[in-house]
Amino acid sequence: MSRFTVFMIAVGGLLLASLVAVLLLKPTAEQGETSRSTGTALVGGPFELVSHTGQTMTEADFAGQYMLIYFGFTFCPDVCPTELQVMSAALDILGDDGRNVTPVLISIDPERDSVEAMAQYVVNFHPRLVGLTGTPEQVAAAASAYRVYYQKVADDSSAAAYTMDHSSVVYLMGPDGAFIKHFGPGTSPEKMAKTIAAAIADAS
Repeated sequence: MSRFTVFMIAVGGLLLASLVAVLLLKPTAEQGETSRSTGTALVGGPFELVSHTGQTMTEADFAGQYMLIYFGFTFCPDVCPTELQVMSAALDILGDDGRNVTPVLISIDPERDSVEAMAQYVVNFHPRLVGLTGTPEQVAAAASAYRVYYQKVADDSSAAAYTMDHSSVVYLMGPDGAFIKHFGPGTSPEKMAKTIAAAIADAS
């Protein structure tokens, strides 16, 4: 490999790292001041969706609670159930220490995930799990606020002829709605519970 090729690879890596930093760090600025990064992850924000009980809910309804949020869909064959089971197991491990943590599933498939479908689905997991769905526009707004990727893709094996491709991340949000931590695929319930317990302890 030539020195020029190595140099270009290094430059490309630096550019990619810079792009990630720009996307994840939220700049704050006051009038007359230069914009500066505070190191705050640009994840989370306002949303208005409908719960599996038919109640319209916004982020304000979760004020004062920690939230474990996952974006998925009820027709998901394996990834979504796995992550929801991990969330449920982590809350079981926490026991009373996790009583102020609300698990939330936000659908990225509003076409199929009606209120009724969500109600039938969430009972398979944690008893406190809240299922949220809405119009395509409401779902898109919520996904955008949490930097979630999703896309409908053709699937001949599905009765609906499509499935949903999406990012698989669990977000831990604080009582003030601020982002605390994210958990990627493969995170164990024990590690998730330990991280949540540490966040609660740090805030107390």
